Parts: sequence; C-alpha cells; structure tokens
Amino acid sequence: MKPAVLFESREGIATLTLNEGDRLNPLRPELQQGALDALRRVREDRSIRALILTAAGRAFCVGADLNDFSERAKDASRGSLGTQVGQMLDETGNPLVAELRSLPVPVVCAVNGVAAGGGVGLALAADLVIAARSAYFYLPFVPALGAVPDMGASWALPRAVGRARALGLALLGDKLDAPRAADWGLIWACVDDAALAPQAWALARRLAALPAHAIAETRALFAASERNHLVQQLALERERQAELIDGESFAEGMRAFIERRPPVFRGRD
Repeated sequence: MKPAVLFESREGIATLTLNEGDRLNPLRPELQQGALDALRRVREDRSIRALILTAAGRAFCVGADLNDFSERAKDASRGSLGTQVGQMLDETGNPLVAELRSLPVPVVCAVNGVAAGGGVGLALAADLVIAARSAYFYLPFVPALGAVPDMGASWALPRAVGRARALGLALLGDKLDAPRAADWGLIWACVDDAALAPQAWALARRLAALPAHAIAETRALFAASERNHLVQQLALERERQAELIDGESFAEGMRAFIERRPPVFRGRD
C-alpha cells in the first residue's frame, strides 16, 4: 500500500506531499497522522530551513472523507458520528493546523487543484500560499452539509479577505477560483499550472535564506497586531526592534550592505 504522504528534504528545503491523489486527498486519519509525523521531522531536523506543502493528483485536498464518515455512522459502539469527528479534530486535525502555523521554518503551500472543506483551512495554515490557475477554493459545509467550517478556515478567511467575503463564501458555497483568490488577497499568487512546482521551490529557496528567528518574530508581531491598538503595537515594534538590532543577523546585514554583497544568515539555532 502506498504511503498517505510523501516526505523528502534536499538543499535545506523539505517537501510534504499529500499522496492519495486517486481519492483527491481526503483528510483520512492516516493522511493527517502522516502529515503530523512529517511536520515533527521538520521541527526536529535543524538542517531544514523551509517547507513546501503540496499534493499529488488533480486535487490539493477535498476535506473530509464522507465515505469513511458513512461507515463510521453505522458503528454505534464508537459513539455518534459527531463525537468521532470531534475526536479526530482533537487528535489530528487541529494539531495539524496548529503545528503548521508554529513551525520554526516558513511554509509555502502549493495548491495544485481543488481545496475544499478542511482542505481550505489546511492550505491557509501556510505562511505563503500559491495556487495553480486551475485550482479553486470551496467551502461546502453550510449549504451542502449543515455544518460549519473547520481546520481553522473560520479564523483564517475573515482575516485574509474580510468578514463580508468570508461569510459569503461560507454561506453560499460559491467556488473561489485561484485568480480571484489572489485578487482578494486570500493567497500570495496565482500561477500557470506548469509553473506551480518551480515557483513554489523558488519561493521556498528565498524564504530559506532568511534569518530563521526573524520569521518567527514577524509572525508573532503580525498576530499581536490583531489584538493590539496602535500605541500598543508601536511599543511592541520598538521592543522587538531594540533587541533584534543587537543580534547577529542585523550585524551581518550591515556588513553585507557596506561590502555590497547579499547577506548570508545563519540557519536554525
């Protein structure tokens, strides 16, 4: 049996590929656990400086495996279907999103096809998302299933595109194609299908060259901006800037500027 996910690392860049393309990469427990195991490898291997998340086949991830749900619903000994899904979210779904958002390396998601249901939240957990021109984003929870978005989609969407558009996508279930997703600011870029893999690699290489600690600092600063008022945010910027300017990376950046060369930053500590 082929593995649910593939993992490889070269030149300091890891690639995690959802590998059930013949089934459109549904969020089966095996796929989620395999992805979690791969992310732990990224966290533990300090030679890795960036991660690409992508998928095999014509879909990125279609979300829940409804065929599996149908079988689970027949087995009353395992509790209600809602109880089982809640347990899966506790054990693998939510930790997967949280781990992607907290990795010590930048994450590029290359959406190669449809991202539906929980697949939307999975994609948006990355730092930078690029999508093939043929790809689209689809939230069927409300109109098709009478459920609500999960895997962090209800958190990421309104922050990226605003409440009106996020709520419209969730309630109406309209498909958001990749070009419009880029126009709305949901993703970093829409690229031609054939250019997706090389563009993802090029982005990952650029991110891998950055000072690792500054990536985490910037994530934290942007997260704080969502709860701080302006004066608080200015104070936080001042605090972090004062500390980071006394660090090794800033010194290297200054040397590189004076010597008219690109800076060379140290990897993960």
